[in-house]
Amino acid sequence: MTVAQPQRDPATPLWWGTIVLRWVTLGFALGALLVHLDGYRRPDLALAAFGMMLAWTVVTSVTFGRQRLRRPWLVVADVLVTCGVMLTSPFVLSTEQYEQVAPLVTTVWAAVPPLTAGARFGAAGGVLVGLVTAVSTGVARLDVDLDVARDGVLLTASGLLIGITATTARRSQAALAQALRTEAATAERERLARSIHDSVLQVLARVRRRGGELGGEAAELARLAGEQEIALRALVTTGTAGSSGGAADLRAALQLLATSRVQVSGPAGEVRLPTEHVAELVAVAREALSNVDKHAGPEAKAWVLLEDLGSEVVLSVRDDGPGIAEGRLAEAQAEGRLGVASSIRGRVRHLGGTCVLETGPDAGTEWEIRVPRPERGRDRR
Repeated sequence: MTVAQPQRDPATPLWWGTIVLRWVTLGFALGALLVHLDGYRRPDLALAAFGMMLAWTVVTSVTFGRQRLRRPWLVVADVLVTCGVMLTSPFVLSTEQYEQVAPLVTTVWAAVPPLTAGARFGAAGGVLVGLVTAVSTGVARLDVDLDVARDGVLLTASGLLIGITATTARRSQAALAQALRTEAATAERERLARSIHDSVLQVLARVRRRGGELGGEAAELARLAGEQEIALRALVTTGTAGSSGGAADLRAALQLLATSRVQVSGPAGEVRLPTEHVAELVAVAREALSNVDKHAGPEAKAWVLLEDLGSEVVLSVRDDGPGIAEGRLAEAQAEGRLGVASSIRGRVRHLGGTCVLETGPDAGTEWEIRVPRPERGRDRR
């Protein structure tokens, strides 16, 4: 059994960038430590703080360098360790060093956590950690001045930029993966279409023609063969109706309802909606077509029309049957036959839409269903 390998995180280069930056800033912190060591109030605490910085740099280099080890709690621990080391500065720096605005114990080494948070949690995480680090800087400085404010802006901005970059990279990878899956599905469908056209479709077409010539019971077989031929052609020529990322193509799903008596029309492109919406609307169309079979007679024809108006989709199901007599729907509901009332109106109401029934004696029946398009289901091309 083959085990699927985890997909590579497209933000991995950003993680490696934070590792390199941490080592570079650690070297800068070492230089600052050696320059100011003699003036520290607690040189031993300063050395201990640097030892902690060195150890944590090694830990983060090992963990953040491996995708499976980039746990959220490690990013949180990164913030806590960095801020904790930074807050030892009031115990390390002397009064003279504070007056001279000497660097804190961590110096620029403290700028890395907003970047790792942005790489892991996105823009919001990067900004939040940038603010936390900025507040810690102000506390460690024992003052809030222009320098502290400037550092805060830089910290939050860097976290924001890395977060946006990481999120964009992940979305781009997901879009590319979906495009590759669609391309593979299209190629497979075209292969099946060629194979089916050379075998099954030709046989069904011959049965339909020959049965129509013979008449009688053979004509009924010819009719059934014709319906299956239409359905099979729709299946192999229509784009995949499968779901991806919680969305599916309503147009493709409705095309599978086409028969010799049912004509389905829709936009040239996909009409992607949440999978639940697609399933419910297809069920609505099936129920309306089922009513055509039951009440309009075997010779009645039906038309299914799908329109994409951007903010909403409109699904119309019309037939040329005898129509529904006035008061018949209310009578059927009173008798407990709730196919139309519950299955159609109930489903549409569940989706937040509306439906209108237009019918009358010898006027056929037409359902017009309008369903608002959820924001998550909009096609942002």
